[in-house]
Amino acid sequence: MADQQARLSWRDGTVPVSDQFDDPYFSIQDGLAETEHVFLAGNGLPARFAPGFQIAELGFGTGLNMLAAWRAWEAAGQAGPLQFTSFEAFPVAPADMAKALEAFPAVAPWAERFLEKWQGTGSCDLGSLQLEVITGDARVSLPEWTGQADAWFLDGFSPAKNPELWEEALMGEVAAHTAPGGSAATYTAAGFVRRGLEAAGFEVTRIPGYGRKRHMTKAVKA
Repeated sequence: MADQQARLSWRDGTVPVSDQFDDPYFSIQDGLAETEHVFLAGNGLPARFAPGFQIAELGFGTGLNMLAAWRAWEAAGQAGPLQFTSFEAFPVAPADMAKALEAFPAVAPWAERFLEKWQGTGSCDLGSLQLEVITGDARVSLPEWTGQADAWFLDGFSPAKNPELWEEALMGEVAAHTAPGGSAATYTAAGFVRRGLEAAGFEVTRIPGYGRKRHMTKAVKA
């Protein structure tokens, strides 16, 4: 996967769809509620938040997951910044992000603060959140990352359409960059994804998904 800009189409004028992967960036039903169900609750957040907490993510997309986590962090009254690192092969242009995020007025205050400073890639100091988006193929960039995540948001496009971001070797790298007792969560319950996480050393559980998705996956590093 080359490092290049995301190409988008718009479903009903509001839902961004990746032209590269023919897959929407978020749930057509309610993307924010899905993020909170899958990535926050799936990782036991905000209950597990603690000073210096590190979230890592495969697939930054429109930034919605980051905004939901940032909002939850501030609502929890945590001292110091949340660390958030995301790996993204096809960064979305800030103007497209702004258009997509208009669908979620609940995070509008955080979206405005983010978009005021966001240059499209790299690091961004948002005060109570320290953001880093690493562009390029995660199969190359994640092994080079020196961080350890307390929680992973595994949010690549559908495993059927974007299998590279779910392969067993990459799940092994996710585990290698997870702190002891750390966790991962994803909307997919695909068998090969769950087997890859188990092979990497996670204890994997299939739990109820959001909306029309019957199941999702949560994993804890043993």
